[in-house]
Amino acid sequence: MENQANSKSFIINNGVILGVLGVLISVINYAFGTHLDPHWSNSLASGIFFIGLIILGINQFKKANGGFLSWGQGVKIGVGIAILAALISVIYNYIFVTFVEPDFMAQVMEVQNQKFLDQGMSQEQIEAANAMSEKFKSPLITSAFGIIASAIGGFIVSAIAAAVMKKSEEETY
Repeated sequence: MENQANSKSFIINNGVILGVLGVLISVINYAFGTHLDPHWSNSLASGIFFIGLIILGINQFKKANGGFLSWGQGVKIGVGIAILAALISVIYNYIFVTFVEPDFMAQVMEVQNQKFLDQGMSQEQIEAANAMSEKFKSPLITSAFGIIASAIGGFIVSAIAAAVMKKSEEETY
């Protein structure tokens, strides 16, 4: 195909929108004081935005590409959107835990410890859980896990969406 659409603009547009929506959800949680223990609906909304914007980006590319889409193109767009959104979230989270709420991680641990107590865990079990989570608490590690998880989620969503939406020029003859 000679006039193939460039996927970069679809990745950037939808990735930025997804990243900003994620930041907006976090800011709303902070404004309402629910940032330490958010309601389950936040995860649902985030998941809907994640899946929806990846599918939207792939579909926009397909339309701009004359109705054609390979599986690889769809996966590239979906993973790109997911990683860009994750990078925006990582930057926001770094600013949040460094400047806005420096004791955020300690507050989260306090809420988690109370949940452990409510579940009937012993003090030794709670201390063991805290020791384990302490290893993964640094901004670098949480950022890396966030980006990796987003990339994996983006791959899964886009692999399915691209498999459903793919259409090659050969299929039209």
